[in-house]
Amino acid sequence: MSLRVNDLRVYYRTLQGEVKALDGVSFAMADGEILGLAGESGCGKTTLGKSLIRMDGRMRHAGGTVELDGRELPISDDRRMNEFRFHEVSLIPQYSMSALNPTRKIGKMVAELLRSRGAALDVKELESRLDLVGLPREVLNRYPIELSGGMKQRMVMVISTLLDPSLLIADEVTSALDVSTQKAVAKALLGLRDGGYVKSMIFITHDLALTARIADTIMVMYAGKLAEKAPAEQVIKAARHPYTRLLINSLPEVGVRHDDRRLSGIAGSPPSLLDPPEGCRFRDRCPLAGEECLAEPPAVEIEPDHFVACWKA
Repeated sequence: MSLRVNDLRVYYRTLQGEVKALDGVSFAMADGEILGLAGESGCGKTTLGKSLIRMDGRMRHAGGTVELDGRELPISDDRRMNEFRFHEVSLIPQYSMSALNPTRKIGKMVAELLRSRGAALDVKELESRLDLVGLPREVLNRYPIELSGGMKQRMVMVISTLLDPSLLIADEVTSALDVSTQKAVAKALLGLRDGGYVKSMIFITHDLALTARIADTIMVMYAGKLAEKAPAEQVIKAARHPYTRLLINSLPEVGVRHDDRRLSGIAGSPPSLLDPPEGCRFRDRCPLAGEECLAEPPAVEIEPDHFVACWKA
């Protein structure tokens, strides 16, 4: 296995108390796998991604372990994690179009970043990666302001993978892009995996339709917990968790008219994670909720590689 997460709990410190952003999440990824991580805002997607590489000062590792290629990541120790960052696990951050230093030309910036990690710049290797993501080599002599949003995004993708990390975390990398640029970025991500520059990838997004195009597996989260995890096609065509089904039903389909299929939202709001409810956290919004939902459902493998945390599944 490339990645194994066991009962991971990460809380945010606030003046009102601790927000249980991740509250007992367990899953595994195989070598070469792209995992699409989906769910509403506040479900814990970005917190999960950040906790695997660098927790900020508000975050507290409350429990659980993370193993990458058989080695446990010291995620609660910022200094010890330096050994793993960018070499073993790397991140394309949310709003990464703003991550480039505006006072440096791209080529000089890349050389400085590599030196800071104890590596030398291999120009031919860098140029081959630019070709892979569809960027002209002239970008190395440009300042970030001279690049379009999509070009900046793809440049950050190249920089994040220069040290061939085992795991790449792509956090909302398509959210501020138009549809055609989203497709180009998604194709570039696949190219990085297929070219062997990264071993496995977590693709964090709100867009289930885009996730289904590039991910091998989709994991849906709700209120800090795993709701459903299965092969991408199975999640889209045969979801078993009520929340996953409602998410999919809220998506428009190409070529389907409004009169043929009305879109339906999900009534209500996610619970507060300062004081999450007992039992199933989706209970108050679920159309199938019953008495058994007062107890928390475990994530059960109902068929090979298909995990669901629901008593009704």
